[in-house]
Amino acid sequence: MTRRRKILLLTTTIACAGLVVGAARARDVPKVATGFIADVLCSETFVSGLDPSRNLAETTDAMPGAGLLTWAMDYHVDRVRKDVTVTLFGIGRSHAVYREGLGCTLDHGADIADVVLPPDDKQPVLLPEIAGPSIVSPQSEGLSAALDRAFTEPAQPPYRRTRAIVVMKAGRIIAERYADGIGPETPLLGFSMTKSVISALTGILVRQGKLKLDGPAPVAAWANPDDPRHAITVDQLLRHTAGLALGSSLQASLGSAFEPVNRMKFVEGDMAAYAASMPLATAPGSVWNYHDGNTILLAHLIRNAAGGHPADALRFARRELFAPLGMRHVTLQLDGAGTIEGSSEMLASARDWARFGQLYLNDGVAGGRRILPEGWVNDSATATPNAWVGIGAGFWTNQGDSFGANFRVEHGWPRDAFFAKGTIGQYTIVIPSEKLVIVRLGRSPNGPPEADGVFDLVRDVIAATREKARVD
Repeated sequence: MTRRRKILLLTTTIACAGLVVGAARARDVPKVATGFIADVLCSETFVSGLDPSRNLAETTDAMPGAGLLTWAMDYHVDRVRKDVTVTLFGIGRSHAVYREGLGCTLDHGADIADVVLPPDDKQPVLLPEIAGPSIVSPQSEGLSAALDRAFTEPAQPPYRRTRAIVVMKAGRIIAERYADGIGPETPLLGFSMTKSVISALTGILVRQGKLKLDGPAPVAAWANPDDPRHAITVDQLLRHTAGLALGSSLQASLGSAFEPVNRMKFVEGDMAAYAASMPLATAPGSVWNYHDGNTILLAHLIRNAAGGHPADALRFARRELFAPLGMRHVTLQLDGAGTIEGSSEMLASARDWARFGQLYLNDGVAGGRRILPEGWVNDSATATPNAWVGIGAGFWTNQGDSFGANFRVEHGWPRDAFFAKGTIGQYTIVIPSEKLVIVRLGRSPNGPPEADGVFDLVRDVIAATREKARVD
């Protein structure tokens, strides 16, 4: 395809989409596209230490339609200033800046909130150690074969591009493997697995009596009892039934760039304020609609309950969750206003994601101390009505009779499995009946469902661990 025809195709795509969704949203598309790329490149260059050109190719290849835009993008990584600039034909420019310990934040031209990283108070780790410093080789031939298959690329696309796998049984790693340039201490973007961490932090505040699941969520913009949004609860934000008119976050593709929720993420500096300003599309509690605005608002509530300042929220997360679990390689990234970008911006090592999963396998207890409220894990995995993908309160779930839950069970997942899930191939899977936690990170398309190889991985690991237990 010639450059002229590509330009024509790009222009036609934006113009046609604009006719459907409105010119205002169409104007956001370049900023959404460049913002996403700038953010990912900045995060995984300066926090993860990955090669930006390879990262860009793998990320965009996993997103259907992204090539219609990314071929026309230019990006510049400044390793001295530690920032990334991405432009698209001069009609969209995004700039992401790195700050030590805070990761990357999109700079929209206004002042970025000044945040002083709280000092590490060296708390004791409560969760028993999951492995020694060396990479744990698969402890059976079956596990070795399972990881071989997970890292083997198919002959034709879609490609899996698996980056890391950690398998834990009864609290200890029994197999792990990493792609070139990645290891047990490499922090990787979890994307929407971050939502499950925000759910856990919300649960801690509920246990402490600082937030309530039921009753109006304490969002200042909704304080007036005559405001129909006043009825929105914390539980509805967790379950994506709040009803805010922000569109959907289910897909990572060119088409999703037109959703208002992505204006919130890649154009607005204060994401929570933007989300809180949106009207209702449906009555609170009446319709399930998964979008990132719900979790951004929860992150703002966590900040307020923790003390009101960005550093308070970071200190709270470390003290109450990360330190007790021994999660040592975590970065919580912030928006321009200093609120944790709780929808998709946490980086952690595969081992740290496994430690997080182990907390849920242990019913919210670490080292004999209750971290999450009693019953919180079960509630997190309890299906939300009419959520066709199978999702609970901060976690995806195989409970209930949803299409998604039944589909996964038909493909070999146990009914009691629940999991944190991030777009383009991120998983922390908890299977209580098998005492398993399986973490998989990579860059795989969201569809078809078999593209990332996780169905095979779960089946293979379960079979291998059952066989090993039988032999032992």
